[in-house]
Amino acid sequence: MSDYLNEGYELGWDAEIENEGKEFIVAESGDYNFTVIGFERSRFEGSAKMPPCNQAKLNIRLDVPGVEGECIVKHNLFLHSKSEWRLCEFFTAIGQRKKGQRVSMNWNAVPGAQGRCKVSKRSFKTRDGKELWTNDIDKFYAPDDAAGNLPFHTNNLPQANTAGTGYTVGKF
Repeated sequence: MSDYLNEGYELGWDAEIENEGKEFIVAESGDYNFTVIGFERSRFEGSAKMPPCNQAKLNIRLDVPGVEGECIVKHNLFLHSKSEWRLCEFFTAIGQRKKGQRVSMNWNAVPGAQGRCKVSKRSFKTRDGKELWTNDIDKFYAPDDAAGNLPFHTNNLPQANTAGTGYTVGKF
């Protein structure tokens, strides 16, 4: 059975509803601090590039200074030797591993873990042709990585007012 986030509850067919969802943003490309807010153990059925394997579906909140709302990135980690480098990168970023060290992955310590990552912004089209934006995590920085320890500057980011800033506002 899947591990679900301990949020929410089932609604009955005749339940009253009012929650319109939280505001969220799609961040501009750049380096951000992050917090893992949850993950689900899953099974990847395979593709042309990756055989079937276990998969961790991470929910990562980016710390985007000066902006109201949440920026949540969904990121998959494949538990396969082809992507072991990415697992090492992630566990190093959250402090469970040092570069060059062999460790067992401690998934119980992943929720709440923090680190720094490089994020890109990408567009995609829905089935009905509508263009939407999302974020992808390109790299997890080691705590001692020079790029990961650079002070976070907001001078290259749009202002907090989301109208015309390049941030995408929506509901989830």
